[in-house]
Amino acid sequence: MDKLWYLSQINIMDELPETDLEEIARLAPMNRTPKGTLLLTPDTPPQGLYLLKKGKVRLYKLNREGKEFTLGILGDGNIFGEVEAFATGTRNIYAEALEDTLICLLSKSDFEGLMQERPQLALKMIRVLSERLSEAEEMLESLAYGSVQKRLLYLLSKLGQNFGEPHGDYIRLNISLSHQDLAAMIGATRETVSATIAEMVRKGLIKKSRFRKIISIHPEKVQKAMDMQP
Repeated sequence: MDKLWYLSQINIMDELPETDLEEIARLAPMNRTPKGTLLLTPDTPPQGLYLLKKGKVRLYKLNREGKEFTLGILGDGNIFGEVEAFATGTRNIYAEALEDTLICLLSKSDFEGLMQERPQLALKMIRVLSERLSEAEEMLESLAYGSVQKRLLYLLSKLGQNFGEPHGDYIRLNISLSHQDLAAMIGATRETVSATIAEMVRKGLIKKSRFRKIISIHPEKVQKAMDMQP
């Protein structure tokens, strides 16, 4: 697959003509980034906007004790990074490649030139960021008021929407997450998450792979359980 094909799959660019994609491909070099690479840190000077072609990137912060708190996971077709006139909510955070990724970096000057010449791309980026902010608000509300089970149900439901594929009556998450990873994402302890997951498996809300850290959720049962939670 060539770079232009990957660009055409990005959801913020899927309505752009091929000539625009060719221009972006020319401006933004595509790099293969190994799993575990830190793409951003709080000390990283703003370099531009990253276009995530293929792979998964985790956004997280560190609390005062140095414990990681995951803010979200980005998949194919997302953007992150900062320029002076355009921010994606990733300032002062860490961005880590969860797997080998394909990423393009668009510099500040090139980005500003594109926005002036292609306002339809600017509108799409604003739409994507609005959706991300809406999801962040929902997650914050869940973290503030929900029980551990409700927070976990909400998180798995969102991951199913973003990284799920049908598997019978279930949706299998196409992402490997440990109990510690899930705990970091909902602000709970690993022990509490493990106990909650065991209960959810017993109720048939989710299934777990025996050999891999893969979770499948039953969307109807999960939604019903979320509606019943206080």
